[in-house]
Amino acid sequence: MSSGCHTSWKVPPEHREDPAYRAAGRRMDFAQAVYNRRSELGWTTSELARRAGMPEADIDSIEASGVDPTLELTEQLAAALKSAARFTPDTQPEFHFEDLKA
Repeated sequence: MSSGCHTSWKVPPEHREDPAYRAAGRRMDFAQAVYNRRSELGWTTSELARRAGMPEADIDSIEASGVDPTLELTEQLAAALKSAARFTPDTQPEFHFEDLKA
């Protein structure tokens, strides 16, 4: 059996601090948060795209971890998802959407 970072999914601490690694983690957290909230609402990607005023391909790309979560994009999706966006660097995952308090 071979050994290394990818055979056991253990990432050395020095890699965790790499800016590219952290950026990929943010994209994955964002993608999962969008998917989770959309699913909670029972919406398709086309429904979210319509409500957010963006092409469905953009939602697909976001949910595939292909888009950086900019402030503008996060605000646009939070409004469409009827949610508050939360970013908490000390938790895992760092990003999530939650219901707006009435």
